[in-house]
Amino acid sequence: MPQLKKILITLPNSLLEEVDALALQENTNRSEFIREAMKYYIKYKKNLEIKERLKKGYQEMGEINLAIAEMCFEADNKQLDGYEEKLAECE
Repeated sequence: MPQLKKILITLPNSLLEEVDALALQENTNRSEFIREAMKYYIKYKKNLEIKERLKKGYQEMGEINLAIAEMCFEADNKQLDGYEEKLAECE
C-alpha cells in the first residue's frame, strides 16, 4: 500500500454529515471515502481536459477539411468548364 499522509481539512458541518452518511452507506470510513472522491474528481477533470483538446482538434481539422474540399470543388468546376468548352467546340 502506498505511503499515506495525514492532512487537515476544514468542511462545513452539512458537507461532513453528507460524507459520513455516504461513507456509512458505502460501508467504508471517512478517509477512504474522501480518497476515492478525490481520485474520481481528478479522473473527471482529466477526462474534461481530453474532451476539450479533442473538440479543439476536431474544429481545427474541420476548417482544414473545408478548405481542402473547397479547393477540390473549384478544381472540379474548372475541369468541368473546360470539358464543356471542348464539347461546344466539337459541335
